[in-house]
Amino acid sequence: MEGIKIIVLAKQVPDTRNVGKDAMKADGTVNRAALPAIFNPEDLNALEMALTIKERIAGTTITLLTMGPGRAAEIIREGFFRGADDGILLTDRAFAGSDTLATSYALAQAIRKMGRVDLIVAGRQAIDGDTAQVGPQVAEKLRIPQVTYAEELLDITGERIVLKRRLEHGVESVSAPLPLLITVNGTAPECRPRNARLLMKYKHAKTITEIQSAAEDYLHLYNDRPYLNIHEWSISQIETDPSQLGLEGSPTKVKKIDNVVLQAKESRIVAPTDDEIGDLMKELIANHTIG
Repeated sequence: MEGIKIIVLAKQVPDTRNVGKDAMKADGTVNRAALPAIFNPEDLNALEMALTIKERIAGTTITLLTMGPGRAAEIIREGFFRGADDGILLTDRAFAGSDTLATSYALAQAIRKMGRVDLIVAGRQAIDGDTAQVGPQVAEKLRIPQVTYAEELLDITGERIVLKRRLEHGVESVSAPLPLLITVNGTAPECRPRNARLLMKYKHAKTITEIQSAAEDYLHLYNDRPYLNIHEWSISQIETDPSQLGLEGSPTKVKKIDNVVLQAKESRIVAPTDDEIGDLMKELIANHTIG
């Protein structure tokens, strides 16, 4: 069986557990410089599913595609350390402030430039927006089928894939043809840890911007070992309509970000008896806490 060409859509996101007063800029965009940056958790679940396919089908390759500032190259290196084969960083000031519509447009145009693609795998949603829109929008723009809320890979051939989906009230098995886009739930298997051998192999992997900014001259290293070059694409490398990018191409505007901390003001001890629990339920229904 011929290997499958997989693209994993990944995103470097601000750690939303540390949202503070400086988390938002005056123009309504997230101040990413004020928050620690991490690999979006469900994108790691997506990477694990891609790695599982790579183990099952010889010749399969995995390319990480991410859009963001230069520091987003960190998650491509993280993907290399876990088993990905290649990485592309889509970065340009023209992408700044993109909502899901503009982001999915840029990603879809980059994927078109990549030529043949059999499978696109993405996390269900990013923790900085929680919209779960980018994956499905990319599929629509590429005009390929999609399977959302995937939890487990059941079977795959060169032409079809069978997946288990986790839905609100149960699970279902779905068979779909390739090419296909999948979004993966956080309930899917966790991504494997870094591999020590791969860490040593890819620890010097960099984008051209990082190479030019490095204090030490490792240029010979990147000429001798092409696999260390993380591809860096700007707006000039992909065919786009600038009016569909960045703030101009983003109809969604964020007006305000609040850090909400839930605190219990009262507590009550309920004995584990039918009468006590029944009285509590009646009280909660009466004051519309539930029901």
